[in-house]
Parts: sequence; C-alpha cells; structure tokens
Amino acid sequence: MPELPEIEALAHHLREHALYRPVARVDVASMSAVKTFDPPVAALVGRVVTGAARYGKFLSVEFLDRPDDPLHLITHLSRAGWLRWHDTAGTTPPKPGRGPLELRVHLDHVGGPGFDLTEAGTQKRLAVYLVPDPQQVPGIARLGPDALALSRAEFGELLAGHGERIKTLLVEQTVLAGVGNAYSDEILHTAKLSPYAASGRLKPEQVDALYDALRSILTDAVERSVGQKAAELKGEKRSGLRVHARTGLPCPVCGDTVREVSFANKSFQYCPGCQTGGKPLADRRLSRLVR
Repeated sequence: MPELPEIEALAHHLREHALYRPVARVDVASMSAVKTFDPPVAALVGRVVTGAARYGKFLSVEFLDRPDDPLHLITHLSRAGWLRWHDTAGTTPPKPGRGPLELRVHLDHVGGPGFDLTEAGTQKRLAVYLVPDPQQVPGIARLGPDALALSRAEFGELLAGHGERIKTLLVEQTVLAGVGNAYSDEILHTAKLSPYAASGRLKPEQVDALYDALRSILTDAVERSVGQKAAELKGEKRSGLRVHARTGLPCPVCGDTVREVSFANKSFQYCPGCQTGGKPLADRRLSRLVR
C-alpha cells in the first residue's frame, strides 16, 4: 500500500508535470471507484491544475476555474492502487471493467499528457472523490495529526492516551496519519521495540527512540522518493526496507532471521534479535496449524 513517502512523492511529481495544464477530458472506467456524484467528474473539463497535496495517505489534486471556486480530485489508492503519469494516451474512451484502469485525466488535449489511476487485482478498493473542500472526504475529516508534523512532546502525549499495541496505534489513521504496514515495521525495527509493546507503557527513552525512528525512517523515505518517476517509486520503497516483506531472510542489523505474524488478511514482519529479546511472537495462524 502506498504510504506517506510515496504519496508525498506522487504529489511532488504532479506539481512538476501537471501544474497549470487545463483538463481536456476525464474518462471514468470504473463507476464504483467514484464515491461522489455532485459535482460530476465532467465538471473538471476546462479547469486548470493549480496544486497537488497529501492528506495522510490521501492524494489531492486541485483544479481551479476561478480563485473562489476550487475543486479537489482526491484519491485513496488502497492496497493495489497507483497513479501513472503518461505523456500520451489513447483517445478512445476506455470500456468499463476492462483492465486495471479506474480513471484517466487528459491534460492540454485529449490523447496528450495526463495521469491514470489504476488498481491491480480483483479486490477493487481504490476510491475517488471530487469535492470543493478536502475535509468533505470522510476519511480525511477523521485523520489524526500527520506523522511528520508532531513534536516529541506531542508524540509522547499521543502515546500516553492509548493502551493498544504500538503496531496497532502506528497504523491507525485516526490517531496518526500517513504510516501504514510497511513503514510501521521499519520504524519499530529501528526503535528496537516489539510490535506488541503497549503504547501507553513505553519508558521515556523508548518514546525517544520511537519518535526518532519515526522521523528518520519517513524523512529518509521521502527524500529518496521525491524526484523519482512515478513508475519507479514502488521499487525505491522495496529497496529501503530491512524487515518488512523479508520473512526468512537475515536481519541486516543482527543477522537473526526475520519472522512474520499473520492475521486473516494481513501480516507484519519483525526481527526477534533486535526487537523481542530473541523470542518469537505468537502467530495465531501458525498456532492453529500445529495443534
């Protein structure tokens, strides 16, 4: 799933390539992806791209007709969604339900530059909204503070008010916006904390380590991602991961074997040597198999 660094990089890419270009046409290939109907996406035609921004893991593109009449095309890419920039595109409107294309925006002229919103796989969860104000998108209105906007004191106060496992808290967007499964694994590994540690019971030095890891992991990922072509961002993300999606491989820090805890539809990875005193965490799925 694209997280804070990748969404930040996509917004930067759009600011570099789409700014001040007028919309020639919008093709909707999946009506189920579009969650709003008033105004319709056709209202973007003739408007000019004036900005691109990130709200947690939401990507927003701003279009203006006149200064007091903005529209924001906002997308949540979910697990398998992506934004693909193109210099040229087909002029024939896409057939609904065919392939990964969900929505296409033509800029300057039909068939010219623009971007596609795509989603691989059969579980279609990518969501698109067209709204005058980003806060009208329910997921944005519920977001907690941005992960890179908190001071150390604010971060400590946030943790103190919660008792859930730290892994659960880091990915809860209503508590902390922008961090997903992959970067939370990396943050906890760098901070040398168990994913099962209780958020509100961390010692001050552990909160320090966690805050420093949060800042360093995300900032480094943003710096590596911004400026990359949109098509290269996924590979750039994978290249910087030390434990996430590396089950069975040696930890690059201590050499212990990276392990995994699996749930019904997700999993996370960690290093016992770095994070849990060498003890493997209980994996409920594995426990059921060996009974």
